[in-house]
Amino acid sequence: MKRLADVDLSRKLAKKEADERLDAALERLLRLRLILGGQIGDKRIGPPLCVVFEGLDASGKGGAIKRLVRPLDPRHVRVAQFSAPTYDEKRHHFLWRFWPVLPGWGGMAVLDRSWYGRVLVERVEGFATEEQWSRAYGEIVEFERTLAAEGMIMVKFWLHVSDEEQLRRFQSRAADPLRVWKLTDEDWRNRAKRPEYEAAVEDMLAHTDHPQAPWHVIPGDDKRLARVTVVETVCAAVETELAARGYGLDVPGADERED
Repeated sequence: MKRLADVDLSRKLAKKEADERLDAALERLLRLRLILGGQIGDKRIGPPLCVVFEGLDASGKGGAIKRLVRPLDPRHVRVAQFSAPTYDEKRHHFLWRFWPVLPGWGGMAVLDRSWYGRVLVERVEGFATEEQWSRAYGEIVEFERTLAAEGMIMVKFWLHVSDEEQLRRFQSRAADPLRVWKLTDEDWRNRAKRPEYEAAVEDMLAHTDHPQAPWHVIPGDDKRLARVTVVETVCAAVETELAARGYGLDVPGADERED
């Protein structure tokens, strides 16, 4: 089954509704983050939370991450971005470089790209052999199951964007002197290989979607809808896990907190 073809990219969210839903979701997220950190509620330190973002270039990952962490104390959340591995990193197993940024109990990390580069860009660009990227599906699933067994809550997003909207965003960046730095020759080369990337994404979704860390495919053509959906999905995942583990979710309201 092809999951990308089932994504309704025509969906849109009006600004008023988007603003209201985003504000409400960010309030939920702030409370949940404080519960995870043992700051409110029953004061027990909570499980680690790791939010993973993947998507094509200009799919809206940066904007979604910016909104997700907006209400959080920057001392209590780590945002990590991954690009091509360095020479030294390539001397190790491909998962090695990700361990240092993973959150511990009470912590939260947001990853802008991740270990899925092995089965996406490294596969399409030939940086990994077929034997290596084929083997990586099982390695990744076992890696994530290990983290989940130790208590981690993992939320994985694929932000999907249409070919037409991606081109529009590329052209918009190219015309903006304050955003042109975000557009590189490599982005254009990757865009030319979109069919190969989409095939790799379909295989990734099919082989690495599992109960401990399911994929959430987000329609990204409408940025408002994508950003709201991301925050609401993270909140729902954390609430479900905390309730299942017996953490108290009744915490003081906004009017009872100091700034």
